[in-house]
Amino acid sequence: MDISERYDDWGPEKVLRVYDPKTGMQGFTVIDNTALGPGKGGIRMTSNVSVEEVARLARAMTWKNSLADLPFGGGKSGIIWDKRDKKQFKMKDDFIRAFSRAIKQECPEQYVSAPDINTSERQMQIFVKENGNFNSATGKPLKVCQKVNGKKSCGLPHELGSTGFGVSYATQEALKHKNLDLKGASIAIQGFGNVGTFTFKSLEEDGAKVVAVSDSKGVLYNPDGLSYKDVMKVKAKTRSVVNGKGRKLDSKKIFELPVDVLIPAAQPDVINKNNVGKIKAKVIVEAANIPMRLDIEKKLSKRILIVPDFVANAGGVISSYAEYIGKDSDYMQKLVKKKLTKNTHLVLNTAMKKNISPRQAAMKIATDRVRKAMIKRDKKN
Repeated sequence: MDISERYDDWGPEKVLRVYDPKTGMQGFTVIDNTALGPGKGGIRMTSNVSVEEVARLARAMTWKNSLADLPFGGGKSGIIWDKRDKKQFKMKDDFIRAFSRAIKQECPEQYVSAPDINTSERQMQIFVKENGNFNSATGKPLKVCQKVNGKKSCGLPHELGSTGFGVSYATQEALKHKNLDLKGASIAIQGFGNVGTFTFKSLEEDGAKVVAVSDSKGVLYNPDGLSYKDVMKVKAKTRSVVNGKGRKLDSKKIFELPVDVLIPAAQPDVINKNNVGKIKAKVIVEAANIPMRLDIEKKLSKRILIVPDFVANAGGVISSYAEYIGKDSDYMQKLVKKKLTKNTHLVLNTAMKKNISPRQAAMKIATDRVRKAMIKRDKKN
């Protein structure tokens, strides 16, 4: 789909295509909607990123930030970069510098960047240094600090686990909604990266029983419960969770286990027509983006409570807001808990009262907030 076909009543307000002749850097920034605040969203660096892809992601950020009740609009960026190309691989930081210079006039008044695919706290530090404004990006390293309005402000990298913590709190709220006791519930986590590991850690600390985890090598399953500390040790030592204490299963089997909660926390489209009928979980919490297509989700919602992705995985952008206003990691964790608990409760209650799906409820809440902000802005102008 051409980007011109994506313009509607919401946006996008700006589409930037930038090129740096010296490095050969090509990139895009889409500022979708700024009624609630500057467009907020990460920079991804892949070989096939397109302006159309970035536009879709920017729109998703409009709804995610609105639902999280943050003073941010939606934005996203992409840089064409092939890590398999030796020359481009070495020029990664140069591409970030060139990109930062190219969109400097938009940051941070109209757009605030963050990490995404193939970018991390290192790239955010480079981006901010090149831009010259400390708030032009979030997700910076903890050690990167500066006085802003007379107060010391430091980075809050996503590596601190904000997204995973948020998924944990969304899960706990969903269990309450289903009248299931957290301490008696069984939980399976598909994917053991940053999000999956911190989700496990947080749930265990709050008394939950995680019975299954998986990575690319397979599933580790123990109906009596797994230990976060033990699984992390095994993963670090053997590079896979499957070598821990429990049964080793094929990766696909995690979707078929008799658990109360299933948390897909890795790739998109993992729940599909091939396994949708085999899922036994009572609750699905979408930690990953688009773990199933919307038609599959709609079908499953008739028998399973599903917390949508842009509700459950908003911990990262909430952390970004805490960093943006100069708060520390303790404040961030408290804010993530407060907002994820409140917003998940609001979405699930709205869905129940209006007899609609949680995704429909979440979209209604998000769009209503943006619409009101747009009307208020128009009146001022």
